[in-house]
Amino acid sequence: MNYTKKQIGDVGEDYCAKYLKRRGCKIIRRNYCKPCGEIDIIAEHRGVLCFVEVKTRHYGSLAQPYEAVDFRKQKRIIRAAQLYLAETGWDGYCRFDVCEVITSQNNLALLRIHYIENAFELRS
Repeated sequence: MNYTKKQIGDVGEDYCAKYLKRRGCKIIRRNYCKPCGEIDIIAEHRGVLCFVEVKTRHYGSLAQPYEAVDFRKQKRIIRAAQLYLAETGWDGYCRFDVCEVITSQNNLALLRIHYIENAFELRS
């Protein structure tokens, strides 16, 4: 079956959210969207605010999912995170994570999750 990019992305985000919950994270927000960028999942874990970019690929894809989170994409995520922090007044520690979700091409069954904490950081 051919799935749209949106369907694949939504399934990957669902898998990631379940993964985070099983590890004790509280999902605060999904698909936080501003004109400057979007954050797939905002979660809190042990007092740390996690801005999570989810990249979903089929098994056997040539590129690794995290490779899609290039410097330009990182800047967009960081800008959106800065707006979120300003809106909420969060004053604690935060980090930027990437969740790689690998699925079967046939039915989008979860094959593997690779979660990268502190995948990138705010650069001056």
